Amino acid sequence: MTGGEPTEVTGGGPGATSDAPAGPVRTCIGCRRRAAAAALVRTVAVPVSGQASAPGGVTVVVDQRHRLPGRGAWLHPDPECLALARRRGAFRRALRLASGFVDDAVVLPAEGGSGGR
Repeated sequence: MTGGEPTEVTGGGPGATSDAPAGPVRTCIGCRRRAAAAALVRTVAVPVSGQASAPGGVTVVVDQRHRLPGRGAWLHPDPECLALARRRGAFRRALRLASGFVDDAVVLPAEGGSGGR
């Protein structure tokens, strides 16, 4: 670099494109597509005490502010992605839950309610 043309510094390594989303990028557990974290809904498993309807003693909730402690699973706020994630058992796998957990119990809020942050 000796006085020639200025060098453009880009991040991301091989295959990085200029149309990459700004900020953190996460993978949807339903469709497996990558997207900006702001475009996805974060879910976490929280312990539930004394409730027989929660298999494994946990329930999965939407973390609208992206601040709840614990392992998170990211999902597009789309019913098709939710259906794919349920069918594949993706919540149990992504959140590392016990084998007794039933993914069908996961419900997303109505669209527009996941504005978080």
